[in-house]
Amino acid sequence: MDTLTGTQSKKIFIKRMDSAMKEDNQFEEAKKELETWKTKVERVDDVKSRLIMEKLEEDEAKKIAKSEMTALVKEGAECVEDFSQRMSAVKEEILKLSKRKSDLLDKLRGCQAELQNKRAESTKLKQKFKIYAQIPDTEVRFSAQDKEESDDGSQPIRGVFIINQRSTLLLQGGDALITFEEEKVASQILKIAKCTVSSEGMSLNVKPKRITMDPAVKFEVHLDVSRKDLKVSNIPPSMPEERMRDRLEISFSRPSRGGGEVEEVEYDKNTGTGLITFLHPGVAEFLALRGRYLVDLNSEVNAQVGPVYKHQLRKFQTFCGSPKRTILLTDIKDIKDIMDEEDVQDVIELHFQNPKNRGGEIESIKYVSGGKALQAFFCGDAGKRED
Repeated sequence: MDTLTGTQSKKIFIKRMDSAMKEDNQFEEAKKELETWKTKVERVDDVKSRLIMEKLEEDEAKKIAKSEMTALVKEGAECVEDFSQRMSAVKEEILKLSKRKSDLLDKLRGCQAELQNKRAESTKLKQKFKIYAQIPDTEVRFSAQDKEESDDGSQPIRGVFIINQRSTLLLQGGDALITFEEEKVASQILKIAKCTVSSEGMSLNVKPKRITMDPAVKFEVHLDVSRKDLKVSNIPPSMPEERMRDRLEISFSRPSRGGGEVEEVEYDKNTGTGLITFLHPGVAEFLALRGRYLVDLNSEVNAQVGPVYKHQLRKFQTFCGSPKRTILLTDIKDIKDIMDEEDVQDVIELHFQNPKNRGGEIESIKYVSGGKALQAFFCGDAGKRED
């Protein structure tokens, strides 16, 4: 029973072989699966290594970014601080500029006010020094030629005029002006604050005052009138300048109209004026006296002609101060219902002539009663001023 038959042994062997083959197949499959897992593990290790490297790189980049961010934050804080400092400096500079602007505006206003005052003072001084005088026409007769002057006819006609402004004082009603013969008498009277003038039971209180006159001037005007030059005006610009000069030369060269040989012609079309220079003296003088001259242009023009002269102001002097021998009496009460103007003047003169009243000899006196005004002129020794 224990002995197997050949067929059975064969079957057992086949079974064992099949089992071994199955195990071999399983082994091969397990081996293949192992190889697969090894491959997957290697891939996973590669991915892990790559991820670790990427993480390290990201950490490094993060570290760099953090460092850069910290630097940027620090730089931003520095910029904010620098901006704040600059803004503070700009504000401070603006305040300084505003203050300087305000100071300059105040200075400008002060300068403008000072300029206005200077202009007003200049205008006032100009009015003081302006001389308004109508000089009457005077016939001048030639007597003899100065030996020092040249006989050359081309020399201009020269004249010297001396202008001497006389000092003036406006006397109002109740004022009197007294000029003593001696300076010491005027000086003594000026030391008295108030004087009482009495006559025939009547008394007047007067106040002596020193006179301060406005500045006066003295100067010379030197005038040179050309003998050969003639000024022409009111010439319309009806043609070019070169042609106009030719026409003027032809017109002023005609002896039939009083002209003569022309040496030079100047013309200004903007002003319509010209200057004619004659070769010989005398022609310009003759035409200047006529005042008009017919000029041939496109038509005849009655042009205005006149002398050409130069003037100079010389030896300009100003004087100011007070007269030494003349005093002013003010606050004289008006008593014209009791005594007329001449009688009051006589009473004042008698009082100030009396040495007992510190008076002395009077050279001239003028009293102006109430309601009147008089302009007094100083001349000669009576108007002598102290500088």
